[in-house]
Amino acid sequence: MTVRIDFTNMMGDVVDGGIAAADWKSASEAFRRAHAGFDRRRQAGELGFLALATDEALHKQSTDFAKSVRGRFDDVVILGIGGSALGPIALRTALLKPQWNSLSKDERGGEPRLHVLDNVDPHTISALLSRLALDRALFVVISKSGGTAETMAQYLVIRDRLNKSVKDAKQHLVLVTDPAKGALRDLARTEGIPALDIPPAVGGRYSVLTPVGMLPAALLGMDTAQLLAGAKDMAARCGGEELASNPAGVFATLQYLADTKEGRHIHVLMPYSDPLRDVADWFVQLWAESLGKHRQPGDRGVGPTPMGALGATDQHSKVQLFMEGPPDKTISFIAVDEGGVDVPIPKLHSDVKELGYLGGHQLGELLSIEQRATAGALARRGRPNMTIHLDRVDAWHLGALFMLLEIATIHAGELYGVNPLDQPGVELGKQFTYAQLGRADAEQARQEWNLLPKPDARYSV
Repeated sequence: MTVRIDFTNMMGDVVDGGIAAADWKSASEAFRRAHAGFDRRRQAGELGFLALATDEALHKQSTDFAKSVRGRFDDVVILGIGGSALGPIALRTALLKPQWNSLSKDERGGEPRLHVLDNVDPHTISALLSRLALDRALFVVISKSGGTAETMAQYLVIRDRLNKSVKDAKQHLVLVTDPAKGALRDLARTEGIPALDIPPAVGGRYSVLTPVGMLPAALLGMDTAQLLAGAKDMAARCGGEELASNPAGVFATLQYLADTKEGRHIHVLMPYSDPLRDVADWFVQLWAESLGKHRQPGDRGVGPTPMGALGATDQHSKVQLFMEGPPDKTISFIAVDEGGVDVPIPKLHSDVKELGYLGGHQLGELLSIEQRATAGALARRGRPNMTIHLDRVDAWHLGALFMLLEIATIHAGELYGVNPLDQPGVELGKQFTYAQLGRADAEQARQEWNLLPKPDARYSV
C-alpha cells in the first residue's frame, strides 16, 4: 500500500515551461523554512487535523454511535455545506458502490442510503423530503460554529417536519459541532440530542477525518480504521524537512514554483477514476479557501486557482484548453494502478480499423493508457504535469490522499506567506446575508449594505 508522486513532467529539463533547475535546487532551503513554519503551527496546536489519525477517543464517538443505531434507518441525510459536505461526498463516491442510493437493500448489504444536502435550493430539498420515510431517516446536522445560515435553515425545515411526523424528533437527529460552544452544542445540552465533536483546532475544510466524515462513513459501513491508518502513514512520511523525501512538500513546492516563477496560476486536479471524481471538488475548496488571501491589507492578494477535471471524460472537453489554451496551468493527475475490477473489450468488427484495435484489451487498461497518453501529450506541448499514483481506491489510500493534500496545503500557505487556516474573505458575504434576513447582531453590516449602489436602469438590458 503506497502513494507515490511522479513529477518528471514538471521539470524544466524535461518540459518547456517546467520548473527551472536553479529554482528547484534553491527550493530545498525555502521548503526548510516553510516546514519550520509548519512545525511552529503544529507545536502551537493549530494543526489539529494532524492528530486525527491517532485520536482513538474521537474515532470511537463515530463508531459507537453507528453501532447504537445500526438497522434503525434506511436513509442517512447530511445537512451541511462546504467542508461539512465535500468530505462526506468524496467518501461516498470513493468507497461505496456506484449508484449506491439506487441499489436495493440487499445489494447495499443492509446499509442505508446516503444523501448530502449541501445547498438550500428548495427544489432539491423538497424533492428529497417528498420521498423519504421520515420514521426511517437519520439527519446528521454538521456545523462547527452552529451558526451556518444554510445548515441552520435546513435544520429548521427538517426539525419542523420531524416534529409533525414522528413520535420523538430527537431520535432522528445527531449533531456534529464544536465540543463546547455554539447553537448546536446548546441544543444538544438542553434537548438531549446526541452530539459528536469537531475539535476546536480543526477547520471545516480539514475536517474529513473528524466525525464530519467518519460518522457518515461508520453509519454506511466503511472501514474507518483503515482511513485513519492511511492518514497516519502519510503524516509520518511528510514529517521531515528534507524536500526530496516529503511528498506533501514536493506537491506544495512544485505548485508554488509553477505559480510564482512560471505563471502557472491555475492548478488542475484530474483523477482518472470515477470513484475519485469528488476528491477533486474537495481539493478545490481546500486549496482555494486556504491559499487565496491578502498577505497584508490592501494588497492584490495571492494564491493559485484550483480546478477539478475527470479523466477520461474531460479529455473531450477541458483538455483542449489545457493543451492549446493559455499556458497558465499545471495538471496533477491521480492514477489508480490496480483497478480492482475490469471489463474485457470483445474482439468484434476486427475488419473495421476504428474498432478492431480495441478488441482483446480491457477498459481499465484503456483508461490507464489514456492517462499516460494525456500526460505525455501535455508534456510534449510544454504543459507541466505530475501524477499521483495510488495502488488502488480503498479506505487506506483515500485516507493517505486526504492527509497528503491537507499537509501540502499548510506547506503552500507557508511558502506564500499566508495563513492557510482562516477564511476572512467569506465573512462579508455572510454578514450581508445576516443583515438582509434580520439577524439581531448584524446592524453594522446592515448599515454597510444600505450604502451599496442600487441597481441602475442604465446598466440593465
